[in-house]
Amino acid sequence: MAPVLPLVLPLQPRIRLAQGLWLLSWLLALAGGLTLLCSGHLLVQLWQLGTFLAPSCPFTALPQVALAAGAVALGTGLLGAGASRASLDAAQYPPWRRVLGPLLVAGTAGGGGLLVLALGLALALPGSLDTGLEEGLGAAMAHYKDTEVPGHCQAKRLLDELQLRHHCCGRHGYKDWFGVQWVSSRYLDPNDQDVVDRIQSNVEGLYLIDGVPFSCCNPHSPRPCLQSQLSDPHAHPLFDPRQPNLNLWAQGCHGVLLRHLQGLASTLGSMLAVTFLLQILVLLGLRYLQTALEGLGGVIDGEGETQGYLFPGGLRDMLKTAWLLGEVAHRPAPEEAPPTEAPPKEDLPEA
Repeated sequence: MAPVLPLVLPLQPRIRLAQGLWLLSWLLALAGGLTLLCSGHLLVQLWQLGTFLAPSCPFTALPQVALAAGAVALGTGLLGAGASRASLDAAQYPPWRRVLGPLLVAGTAGGGGLLVLALGLALALPGSLDTGLEEGLGAAMAHYKDTEVPGHCQAKRLLDELQLRHHCCGRHGYKDWFGVQWVSSRYLDPNDQDVVDRIQSNVEGLYLIDGVPFSCCNPHSPRPCLQSQLSDPHAHPLFDPRQPNLNLWAQGCHGVLLRHLQGLASTLGSMLAVTFLLQILVLLGLRYLQTALEGLGGVIDGEGETQGYLFPGGLRDMLKTAWLLGEVAHRPAPEEAPPTEAPPKEDLPEA
């Protein structure tokens, strides 16, 4: 019974394989550590921006799965480096013979599965950010005025910090603030006729103005911040409403956050792809090294050639037998012919 994908390994190729695996294992550990850092950074960013992301957005699953995949890759790289180094010394290798089997199983099933899942999420989930940010920013702007409502007390502070830190205004632009009431009713004078007219002229009873919060103002602008009556060309001298970027942040927060988070997801996806490739190479090399040394009793500098392989020949025969048995089980049984009745016996005449 021939093994699966055999490879003849004389003495020098065995030593070069062990040395190359030591280097690849450390590269895998480095890639796993960088994956941990990237996924942790993305997780912290999502935790800080969680207020502006819809709770139903599945994007938060990406850094969590990538964090687990990076930890497994880091452990696989460290153990692989130790095993490949120990294989060069016949006195140090025997304890590692019991470790290599579980390491290969855990690295293939656990680490490989997590990396494939994380790669799939990195390709599929960034598209859900668009809808998640759209809903989250809309809800945050609607609760901007609720500074004394339990559960929304920090909405104003967080949104102001977001606009100041990321140099953005509104969801898609500064005019988004014209459609929401961002001034708390506590600071409105019910005796002011202008306030009463604005509230009564709105179907939902909201106080809407053509103004923006102070956090929309660009501090680098040479002129004072203009926050109110932005749609009135005669309210402010020498101010052109068609060029608000001279005074306000021109871009909306939706586009800024979308580019920021998708950039982090793209970087994480690249690290996951590199880690996945290195993990495949390390696991394949460790399997060939393990099977080659088993043929020599664990001594890498033993005399003669040895053969490394992925699976023993019995596995191939077992899978072939299972496949044939499955085909026989799914093959319809031949129809049985109905039993033929025996012809009636004729009564013999009595003598």
